[in-house]
Amino acid sequence: MMILAVGVFFAAFSLPISGVVGFAVAMGLVLLGVWFDTRKSLPLVVRAGAGVLFLVLGVVSIGALPSLAQSLLGVERGKALLDIRKVGTSFFPGEDNSEINVKIETPPGSNLDYMRLKVTEAVRLAKTYPEAVFTFTTIGGASGAVDAGNVYVKLLPKTERKSKGMRSADEVAARFRVDMARIGGAVASVYTNDFNGDQKQIQLQLRGNDARTLQAYAEQVLPRVAAVPGAVDVSLSTKGQKPELTVQVDRGLASSLGVSVGSVAQSLRPAFAGVEAGDWVDPMGETRKVRVRFIPEARERLVDLTNLPLVIPGRNGAPSTTLPLGQIAKVEQGLGPSIISHLDRDKLVTVQANVAGRPNSDVLGDINRIFAETPMPPGVQLSQGGDTENQAKVFGSIFAALGIAIVLMYMILVLQFGSFLDPIAILVSLPLSLVGVFGALAITGMTINLMSLIGVILLAGIVAKNAILLIDFAKWQREEAGVPLRTALIEAGAIRLRPILMTTFALVAGMLPIALGSGEGADFRKPLGVAVIGGVITSTILTLIVVPTIYEILDSVRAFFGRRLGFSTPMTGEHQIPTGLAPQPVMGD
Repeated sequence: MMILAVGVFFAAFSLPISGVVGFAVAMGLVLLGVWFDTRKSLPLVVRAGAGVLFLVLGVVSIGALPSLAQSLLGVERGKALLDIRKVGTSFFPGEDNSEINVKIETPPGSNLDYMRLKVTEAVRLAKTYPEAVFTFTTIGGASGAVDAGNVYVKLLPKTERKSKGMRSADEVAARFRVDMARIGGAVASVYTNDFNGDQKQIQLQLRGNDARTLQAYAEQVLPRVAAVPGAVDVSLSTKGQKPELTVQVDRGLASSLGVSVGSVAQSLRPAFAGVEAGDWVDPMGETRKVRVRFIPEARERLVDLTNLPLVIPGRNGAPSTTLPLGQIAKVEQGLGPSIISHLDRDKLVTVQANVAGRPNSDVLGDINRIFAETPMPPGVQLSQGGDTENQAKVFGSIFAALGIAIVLMYMILVLQFGSFLDPIAILVSLPLSLVGVFGALAITGMTINLMSLIGVILLAGIVAKNAILLIDFAKWQREEAGVPLRTALIEAGAIRLRPILMTTFALVAGMLPIALGSGEGADFRKPLGVAVIGGVITSTILTLIVVPTIYEILDSVRAFFGRRLGFSTPMTGEHQIPTGLAPQPVMGD
């Protein structure tokens, strides 16, 4: 199902790309009617490059690439560019939308006036920032709870703030957290994007049968989680404890009087939840529902609840009587969780946090290490939620779709080249682009996220196209003109260099505005441009080195097994055309 969901999500991306490529192929077939020989006009630089390429073909193993990268960039940088673990991951890229949302939570049981006071203080604080334009506040929600509020802060446009040397949205959010902590009496969680609403990015779900055990363990690890660099707005889903009144009914005594536990609960409901008493028409003519219940003070005092009158039904025609609740039940005052959550019938307590200044994967790794070092009570299970769970599902679907695409590419290339080995040399160029992708993301401080993976998918077709240009011309030179394999590969690298570079430069120029991300909300697309530019540059260089080498190795393997198994492999000269009779193809796209 997730693969289908990702396919629908990428439909707007894949359909235009397919249409453009199909149109380009159709027009390319028309332009193939123009033929000329470009080898006579090759500049000296290209011919010299062919000699250099001949030396490079001596590298017969991909295992030499790590040593090459480390020698050019230094050991640590070389390892970083070749190690995906050095680049963090996240579900969505961070972006500056010129707005922040602040969710304010007061202690459980606080009233509306206290919540209004804290929201007013937060608004007054936000208006002191020069980046703020206006604010919008809400208190409470559909459930009627008044211990939560929201402050929306609209900032100046990103370009205007940048030109004036003002802070980014993330910097404003970080400052707001510090200033709200000084006010006290409320907990503020600050969000700079609206992808998850008020759901925090990291969520560690503790599941079990005993709510008190879960709460105690969560409170044990909470201080250590809050100390993790990059973890901000750390909190528990239970929002602490609040005073509660517990009523324990003496079932034997109540049964002897004809009172059930259900009837006791029904008697308590009007006192706390209230009961609708009718309608009231206000002076403006609006009809409003009237709900009657105990005043707040009476709902909090133990003595008032103990003296709550219960109706005792009469027996054998006797009239009903009233009895204080304290006569058949024990009323106690204590503390209990303000929220009780369940997941698959298990009680649930979630340790949650936002991320700032570090990749999500790095922060999550440190938090998971804390849970691994803190022994869990029996019966407690840990699972991932939030962005981590969604990221694992979506990334898995994207990798599966990419794998299917590679298989389909291989099948098509087998049909086109009439060989099972030649497409392998072409597909080897696909992982070469990842070197540039990871390197570019590491240099720019970005993460592997949804947009950078879209760039990887886009690179698959571009990189394979360059390798096809190289191998196809080498095969033509070898089979039609009778040129030896190594010479054919050298000439293919020299002659096909121009169209490959033209494709590379055009793509880099097209992706440069996206990679710069200077517009409003353009930060979301920056990883796409950075990944494509880094991948296409390195793949262009490495394709000219690695693909001919792999092709020559595969041809040697094919010839070796051909001799062992007793069948011949076409080499050179079989399809040679006399000089002057063979037309020369266009050396471009």
